[in-house]
Amino acid sequence: PTSPFQGEAKRPRYCSSLTAKRTSDRTGKGRRMHNFIYHRASGLRQAQNLLGKFEDAKLIAGGQSLLPMMKLRLAAPAALIDLGKVEGLSGIELKGRALVIGAMATHAEVNTSPVVGEALPALAELAGTIGDPAVRHRGTLGGSLAHNDPTADYPAACVALAATIITTKRRIPADEFFTGLFETPLEPDEIITKVSFPLAKKAAYQKFRNPASRYAIVGVFVAKRPSEVRVAVTGAGTSGVFRVPQFEEALKKRFSPKALEGLGVPADGLSSDIHASAEYRAHLIGVLARRAVAAAK
Repeated sequence: PTSPFQGEAKRPRYCSSLTAKRTSDRTGKGRRMHNFIYHRASGLRQAQNLLGKFEDAKLIAGGQSLLPMMKLRLAAPAALIDLGKVEGLSGIELKGRALVIGAMATHAEVNTSPVVGEALPALAELAGTIGDPAVRHRGTLGGSLAHNDPTADYPAACVALAATIITTKRRIPADEFFTGLFETPLEPDEIITKVSFPLAKKAAYQKFRNPASRYAIVGVFVAKRPSEVRVAVTGAGTSGVFRVPQFEEALKKRFSPKALEGLGVPADGLSSDIHASAEYRAHLIGVLARRAVAAAK
């Protein structure tokens, strides 16, 4: 990924907006991003130092989540630190029984990688369902995980596959990484560098998506691992991604869609909004879980 600006930055740039035009709200008054200082980091150490230097600094990778929030003034970081020129964050490789993907790998790269397609085809297919081509060619794995949108797709894959999120400071199991809506245990100066996905015997992802944003109204990732079966749901929980133990227990005994017949998820505690009620989301979880099991390979 490259910076939203062209050319090399010789010194920090002070920016009031990444767009030249103002947008208008209903009152006709112009709106722009809050002012911020832009830095292009040349390495991880410099990026960490810059994060520590500014009280309210944000990393920017593909910018597909952060920039829209800034344009709407829902986020107002004092500084943006661009990781686009930091080397060593975009690789995809198979290491033993794990697929390791760099944090700056784009959704399109994950989707089209022969390595991912061979080792974890379900993950490649998931990446191909994210947004539209423009989003997939800019958005990154690490950026999506750090943002932890409750309707994002990658969290379900990470939890179902028992992935490990690797940072500049530690290794965090996926079960401990997604702590709430838009919340993670990342420290202010901690940066995701890669994600390690253990290989599964079978896996598949199915989602019912919003037709405009393509975010998951409900998404279900099912993974049959050597010692267990995991079922992770995104888009439906009021606290983000979650597992379904009753589905996992049934599928461990018999990995078949019929094993889930008669089982369901209570609507209590599920999200309810203009897109789908909690009851409808509960219904979709069962439907998509059965479809995922049938599609697993």
